[in-house]
Amino acid sequence: MNTSAGRSVGADSPQPFVEAAEITAGGWVFNARVAGPAAGRPVLFLHGFPQTSASWTAQLLGLARAGHRAIAFDQRGYSPGARPPQESAYGRDELVGDVLAVLDTLGLDRVDLVGHDWGGALAWQVAGLAPERLHTLTVVSTPHPVALASAVRDEASGQREQSSYIRLFRTRGAAEEKLLADDAAYLREVFASLPAEVTERYLAVLREPGALTGALNWYRAIDPKVLLDIGDIDIPTLYVWSDRDQAFGRAAAEATADSVVGPYRFEVLADVDHWVPENGAQALTGLLLDHLAAFPAR
Repeated sequence: MNTSAGRSVGADSPQPFVEAAEITAGGWVFNARVAGPAAGRPVLFLHGFPQTSASWTAQLLGLARAGHRAIAFDQRGYSPGARPPQESAYGRDELVGDVLAVLDTLGLDRVDLVGHDWGGALAWQVAGLAPERLHTLTVVSTPHPVALASAVRDEASGQREQSSYIRLFRTRGAAEEKLLADDAAYLREVFASLPAEVTERYLAVLREPGALTGALNWYRAIDPKVLLDIGDIDIPTLYVWSDRDQAFGRAAAEATADSVVGPYRFEVLADVDHWVPENGAQALTGLLLDHLAAFPAR
């Protein structure tokens, strides 16, 4: 992994700081952010749609202060060096393969994995398909796929309506046009609770050639039925859901417990929307540190 010193995040405390990095893995080059001592316990973060690894800045710094090595990378479609044009290149196996390839490149046999939104959905898949590569799992917002599918089928849960935006995102061409029209008004509304400078940072990436299509291809290439083929999760798992989440309702969140057979902790953040890593930063970082402390790396 090649790193270059990044600017300090937080003017009042120049250390620790987040460094820009590149990770060459599986034939791709991923932009990344890292913080903390190189010998620290490694924790890998997976961001969601339509964000980047910058969404994890607070957690990277919080874990670094505790002596951990925190790593987040811009995933397939978001990194310019990992942006294949073919929709089929964004299937479940390809995305899981990226995570495992990154671990191999970093020389990590096992890691603590954290994911939010689509990164959370991918984290469930990695935990189900390659549990031997993980010490612990933390998923933010995204229910286990079995719980989510069940809630979608249950009209009373409201999850089907909450997930209705996916139809637009799966519509080739029309989605890109709508999301970027009128100076990206749709995406600005999605990010309304985030600071303007954060929104601009995300939009700058999504406006790069092929980036938005790559990000939307996660919705287009993955068969939802494939996501169900992972079975129960048998590693220590922390699931954090927020009660103002626009995308995932309480029914799926509470049912997630039925798909975890290992040690499990479910936490609900009150009055926090979908953007938990930013808008629930302090609470999430504290929960994550507690989770890591409860299950020392083996």
